[in-house]
Amino acid sequence: QVQLAESGGGLVQAGGSLRLSCVAARRTVFRNPMGWFRQAPGKEREFVAAIVSSGGTGDYADSVKGRFTISKDNVANTVYLQMNSLTPEDTAVYYCAADPTLSKLTAGRGDYWGQGTQVTVSS
Repeated sequence: QVQLAESGGGLVQAGGSLRLSCVAARRTVFRNPMGWFRQAPGKEREFVAAIVSSGGTGDYADSVKGRFTISKDNVANTVYLQMNSLTPEDTAVYYCAADPTLSKLTAGRGDYWGQGTQVTVSS
């Protein structure tokens, strides 16, 4: 059973914005720390952002600080990634993940993963 489902990817011009969504199938998954990762062609998957179960401002990779914002909707069991000022270097498949332990999640070893959504930024 798919526990996390991403949506919102697409093609956007440089300087544009996209908002990704990740819906958790079960409340017990949504209550975990949740985050976003991305994998560009020929590169390893990398951490993008994470948010703890209680919410807050989130943690971010240096490459996206000031441009991306992670947030969560406790009613909709959904985590969002608002991406602004996109550049071609942001082109990747973006994955949602969750894990009870924040450090394990941000290390890329989360228990739950979505299928990914493609983001392509044209120059």
